[in-house]
Amino acid sequence: MADAAPIPDEAETRARWGAFAWTEANEAKAREIIARYPAGRQQSATLPLLDLAQRQVGADTQTQGWLPVPVIEYVAAYLDMPYIRVFEVATFYTMYNLAPVGRYHVQVCGTTPCMLRGSDDVLAACKNQGLAKGRTTPDGLFTLTEVECMGNCANAPMVQINDDNFEDLDYDRTVALLEALARGEAPKAGPQNGRHTSEPEGGPTTLREMVDANHDYRGEWQA
Repeated sequence: MADAAPIPDEAETRARWGAFAWTEANEAKAREIIARYPAGRQQSATLPLLDLAQRQVGADTQTQGWLPVPVIEYVAAYLDMPYIRVFEVATFYTMYNLAPVGRYHVQVCGTTPCMLRGSDDVLAACKNQGLAKGRTTPDGLFTLTEVECMGNCANAPMVQINDDNFEDLDYDRTVALLEALARGEAPKAGPQNGRHTSEPEGGPTTLREMVDANHDYRGEWQA
């Protein structure tokens, strides 16, 4: 798995983020989120508020966003919770970044189905484009992380880049994807090999009549 990404010095972090507060728009979103839960149960909003805070940091830094300690402290105080309770959540879920990341956070699945389908080639493509696990490229564009299963086994190998999944990758498709992002383009998410979703490669092998119409098979299946 990836080496741990370096976290900035605490003094530097507090100098930059110690005065963190919601923007006007995010304050309204935070109140809307908390209102979804019964009175006294505002701790249930921990996950979405951490996500909201990470996105605000991302907007401020033109990156995918991360959660400096002062920002986690702010969310804890906002929810009237002990800091450690919110920190436990932030450190448990890998959707939260505890160190700065680039504009594009490239998360490569290295679990068995993706590995068997070529995730090593995906990682090799990333490496040859200058990405290193647990590090951000000098231009600030890409951060590479190897992660566990993200539930796209039928379309392995895959990567998640910020909020989008890119599936059915190989070496060349991964290079093309990274180069497109570097040019400022917005590649279409999903399968990269021509599939629409996760239908069989080469077309359907069963229930073929369902391709063009809602075919009724019941008469054919009756004994």
